[in-house]
Amino acid sequence: MRRSLRSWLGGCLLMSALGLVPPPKNVRMKSVNFKNILQWELPAFPEGTLTFTAQYQSYRKFQDLCTSTAFTECDFSSLSKYGDHTLRVRAEFADEHSDWVNITFCPVDDTMIGPPGMQVEALANSLHLRFLAPKIENEPETWTMRNIYNSWAYNVQYWKNGSDEKWLTTCQYDFEVLRDLEPWTTYCVRVQGFLPERNKTGEWSKPVCEQTANDDTAPSWTVAIVLAASVCAALLLLGCSALLWCLYKRTKHVFSPRNCLPQHLKEMAWPSSRTLVICLVILL
Repeated sequence: MRRSLRSWLGGCLLMSALGLVPPPKNVRMKSVNFKNILQWELPAFPEGTLTFTAQYQSYRKFQDLCTSTAFTECDFSSLSKYGDHTLRVRAEFADEHSDWVNITFCPVDDTMIGPPGMQVEALANSLHLRFLAPKIENEPETWTMRNIYNSWAYNVQYWKNGSDEKWLTTCQYDFEVLRDLEPWTTYCVRVQGFLPERNKTGEWSKPVCEQTANDDTAPSWTVAIVLAASVCAALLLLGCSALLWCLYKRTKHVFSPRNCLPQHLKEMAWPSSRTLVICLVILL
């Protein structure tokens, strides 16, 4: 025990005498949706404030990405998504530095899948879901995680609000309909990305809760169509009324007692008038 303690003290004194800098501790990669952040922890070093340099290997040569930084992380999101990358970081103090600490990282295999977005709409006794795949860092807005992986699906979990029983379904498209639910009941839904070929799942989204309606409740689009048809019928009726009034004003002198129509013209006009009345009744 004394010998081991003596050895440890001797090593510390030797490091202090030689001015050796300890390497960073707990070096790891945190990557979500290809947002690649190399992280590490400060080593114990009483001599002063340490800085750090982080590099990646490119064509057998290491390139600086973060140099002499006081932060304990470095953004490597610019790396290619494919292939293995060797990354390394070291601590520095004045003109001295520690040994390099190396890790290997493959973005397409190691990155985590963030939670998808989700929109939920209740129609009668069903929930209509629309999913938005997570966006990718350093890519155009239209690029999502679904563009990178051929096998992409969604795991959908739903349950009655306040219940411990949950149901799980998997779909391959950006939309899903949960049918035959209990009316006037609040259901909660959450979704995660799923890669069947890799058997890899992503992070769950936050639950979204919506209440279903009755089976007889008409969907919103049906109500809109009925309302639009009613408005069109009312406008058509007003137009016909205005037309009849104009015709009456222009021709009322013809139907005065002094200018009675012959009997055969009255018989010809009656069917047309009857047809007009029937049309108005139908519109009403």
